[in-house]
Amino acid sequence: MKPVARIILAALAATTLTAQSAPPPPAAPLAIMRLDCGTFVANDLDDFSDTGSMKGVSKPLTGSCYLIRHGADYLLWDTGLAAAAKGKPLDRNAAFDYTLDKTLVEQLFELGLKPEQIARVGISHYHFDHSGQAASFPQAILLIGKGDFDALKAGAPGANAKPLEHWVSGPGKVETVSGDKDVFGDGRVMILDLPGHTPGHHGLMVRLGGGRTLLLTGDLAHFRENYDSDGVPRFNTDRADTLASLDRFKKIAGVEGAAVIVQHDARDIGKLPPFGQWAE
Repeated sequence: MKPVARIILAALAATTLTAQSAPPPPAAPLAIMRLDCGTFVANDLDDFSDTGSMKGVSKPLTGSCYLIRHGADYLLWDTGLAAAAKGKPLDRNAAFDYTLDKTLVEQLFELGLKPEQIARVGISHYHFDHSGQAASFPQAILLIGKGDFDALKAGAPGANAKPLEHWVSGPGKVETVSGDKDVFGDGRVMILDLPGHTPGHHGLMVRLGGGRTLLLTGDLAHFRENYDSDGVPRFNTDRADTLASLDRFKKIAGVEGAAVIVQHDARDIGKLPPFGQWAE
């Protein structure tokens, strides 16, 4: 072999060895914080069970949204009740009522963040108490299940496009999600396909440091009793899909050893630190 060829081969071998021995880049820091997205009273939960098991049962419910920080990027999961609900008197004797204490923009301000810093808004599904403040983040990419987005575009019964009008019929950028979606490309924040409550309903899995995994339900279940008993609300779009999604979600929770957070159940709030503190 000629000397020049030997030099070239040696250089290539050294480059390959260096590439193989170089450590992988460090993972982006990941953290999550719960935000307040509403307070509800429900004095007859009959509609939340298509078998009649919740007739006459009352329960306070909460609205929760979640801010995920991935390096310098922010994902907002669900946007709660509309800002117009702020300060609305809450009738605790009504069959169903709701109010909002602080808007998402106000809460972000307390954290030193501006709305334009939110690069992505993920919507578990199109219902009013999960999409209400999306319009406060017009610059964000909307992540939404394809089944839900198609229903909004078609004006399907129960699908109110107004809170998401900026993306449904306006200039907003949309990524419709079919199946699961790896939001940041590293497997640590996964949007999970869980249809049944609505056609394109999704939940969220967040793999924090130290092997801790969180599973956010969206409205797969609204409270623990329905989660534990596989209860199906009367207003879900598909009963069979709901039961299949509950089964899948619970199996994922078992495999991951995950903490399940039912987003409307006030008893699950304590699984994360109070507002202002990140879970990492």
